[in-house]
Amino acid sequence: MHIVLIEPEIASNTGNIGRTCVASGTSLHLIEPLGFHLDERNLRRAGMDYWKELQVTRYSTFDQFLEQHPGAELYFATTKGRKLYTEASYGPDSYLVFGKESAGIPEEILMRYPDRCVRIPMVGETRSLNLANSVSILLYEALRQNNFEGMRLEGQLHHHRWEDLNEPSSGSIS
Repeated sequence: MHIVLIEPEIASNTGNIGRTCVASGTSLHLIEPLGFHLDERNLRRAGMDYWKELQVTRYSTFDQFLEQHPGAELYFATTKGRKLYTEASYGPDSYLVFGKESAGIPEEILMRYPDRCVRIPMVGETRSLNLANSVSILLYEALRQNNFEGMRLEGQLHHHRWEDLNEPSSGSIS
């Protein structure tokens, strides 16, 4: 799975997205210009110690990205989309594309891929969600559709063991 950010402007958003990419085994692709330097303190703080483990590639333009990934299965997250993100069928090698915080994906790009534009539903006149939150929503839907391939599906307690419970849970999730 791949996340593509077109001209991201806020270091902390990109840092948080980077951490999500590391946690999910996802590659990050950054289309310049960036609104920050990759070595900024805010980026490192948001990405924490995970940033060094991130598979990140930079491109000078969106067209350069396309040249290096011919035939890529692209999905564009946009408030202008006519289809919900849950209606798309994501493959294990999909590229989820997001625009910059202040303006989204340029409409000239969206017009090239009208059937690949997806939106996250919102109420009222809300302009948009935070970029890092939007990435997480779409990414985890795509991962869910691919059965969370290669991910750890069960957690463990730090100071106890689930197996030590004597009674069945009264608050089961179904």
